[in-house]
Amino acid sequence: MAEQTTSSIVIDASPAQVMAVIADFPAYPTWAKGVQTADVVREGSGGRAEEVFFSLDVSPIKDEYTLRYRWSGDAQVTWTLVEGRMLKALDGAYVLHDLGNGSTEVTYRLALDVSIPLIGMLKRKGEKILIDTALKGLKKRVESL
Repeated sequence: MAEQTTSSIVIDASPAQVMAVIADFPAYPTWAKGVQTADVVREGSGGRAEEVFFSLDVSPIKDEYTLRYRWSGDAQVTWTLVEGRMLKALDGAYVLHDLGNGSTEVTYRLALDVSIPLIGMLKRKGEKILIDTALKGLKKRVESL
């Protein structure tokens, strides 16, 4: 991955419980801020999505794009941009670490590039906002199930 932004959060659930929520794309609009649509385009092995189409509206980014996913059990999932309108690149990962006490540390890595010129500092700030919002939404969703 190119220059990226990273953040972590601890969720009171097992890695399997956390990954089940991450893999449940049709539910994203109920908890992932700005996600209007998350439709599985292609299933991969093991019943998890390989490609997912998203419609996103999180100021300043409003886009429709498709991501390709690679799953490593309940430990990690990575994704790359297949195609997008405004986005030129969107590489990311959720890395899950079992803390052994019924909770999981989730680290979110993200590197994005958009087709409009943005100062690097503004891009990193946008990534940080996206990551923090996603991690808080994921934690709230997992812990409410």
